[in-house]
Amino acid sequence: MYAIVETETTGLRGEDNKITEICILIHDGEKVVKEFSSLVNPEVSIKYRASRQNGINDGMVYNAPKFYEIAKEVVELTNDCIFVSHHVNFNFNGIKNELASLGGAFKRKKISTLRLSRKVIPGQQSYSLGAMCNFVGINISQGQNAKDKAEATVGLLEKLWAMDKDGIFNFMLGPQPGQSAVPPLWPKLTVAALPNATGVYYFKNAKGKIIYVGKAKDIKQRVLSHVYSNSHKEMRLCFETAHIDYTHTGSELVALLLESDEIKKHLPKFNRAQKRIGYRYGVGAQIDKNGITNLFYDRLGEINSPLACFYNQGECISFLEELCSTYDLCPRFCSLQQISGACFHFHIKKCRGVCRALETVESYNKRVDQALMPIEDNKNTFIIKAEGRNKNEKSVIVVENGVYKGFGYMSKRKRIKAFMDYGKLITPLADNNDVQKILKRYLRRADGEPIFIEYGQ
Repeated sequence: MYAIVETETTGLRGEDNKITEICILIHDGEKVVKEFSSLVNPEVSIKYRASRQNGINDGMVYNAPKFYEIAKEVVELTNDCIFVSHHVNFNFNGIKNELASLGGAFKRKKISTLRLSRKVIPGQQSYSLGAMCNFVGINISQGQNAKDKAEATVGLLEKLWAMDKDGIFNFMLGPQPGQSAVPPLWPKLTVAALPNATGVYYFKNAKGKIIYVGKAKDIKQRVLSHVYSNSHKEMRLCFETAHIDYTHTGSELVALLLESDEIKKHLPKFNRAQKRIGYRYGVGAQIDKNGITNLFYDRLGEINSPLACFYNQGECISFLEELCSTYDLCPRFCSLQQISGACFHFHIKKCRGVCRALETVESYNKRVDQALMPIEDNKNTFIIKAEGRNKNEKSVIVVENGVYKGFGYMSKRKRIKAFMDYGKLITPLADNNDVQKILKRYLRRADGEPIFIEYGQ
């Protein structure tokens, strides 16, 4: 049974917004079988704007029943019914707040014909009740009362039921006893066969296009978690998904690296992070005529040997600002302040005065070298061995001169001495800032098994 409910209110804010009219139509799935409609005395003044919109004024509700006089009928009439409304939260919360003020509770499973309309009839400019009724051929008058709105919602609901060929309405209701909530287009057998293993999974639409890439320690559990989310984005993702694939990686680190690479390769519709492709800017160093080491940023094509690479100028500036703050460098010689003479940091005692010749060039350059030392250290050549896809293998991640080369797998029994032989095991993949962040975070945790090998060995 369905309770199609519409209310009008005083137009006040929060809990002070009281009901002035209510209409409840009970629908058995085929037709309306019960009806309740009444004006309600809100016991407070109705705002002019609300009165102008719904046509209800203080005089009209003066002799109407107060909500506590109809509360029992409202509760009993909607009991064991699914609460349906176009703006369901507005109407549901209005009744819930009225009952709460009387010391009662109101819990019902609810569904919005507005949200259902978005799923069944996508691509509309407006999803208002009037717009949707016009679209499906239901006449609805302007300035209608609660009963008019409820009857229009019934008509819209019936039209949406007839148009819903994919079971969207039942999915939005959530799982029934003994059933699982699976979106209508999902390949149910594929989902059931997903492994409880670490790896990367792919959501694809009906045309086979990848629309989302994710990584998980438990692929099956993570895939199903998308279904139980109430966010609009997750629901859209689930409804568009028709195929699900996965790659078992064994190692969570490999899963993170593969996920990042796949997102940049396929640019999935529902992935927001890590879509940026390729560095465009870098930070370099040069010595000026006074012997002072200057740090600067520019497009990569303008820097011969960049010290660090970034996606945009903002990241370059943030990087240089951090160096200035950590090592007391002068922002004037880090391309952060385009001035002559003393920099601003000198006046607030955050620069030691190289810009005023109060610090020696040798002393300043020494701190610049200290600031750049961690960057040079990141150019090591090494491999990381982590968990494999089964008990007889290990995953191998290769980094050469600080550049990520890719990952692969090797037998636990295999012994390799030359660094070049590791390159034969891996699938070559692109290096980028996101990958570097993943590797640095992993090494900082020190919960893997990093193995460092000198270049050329």
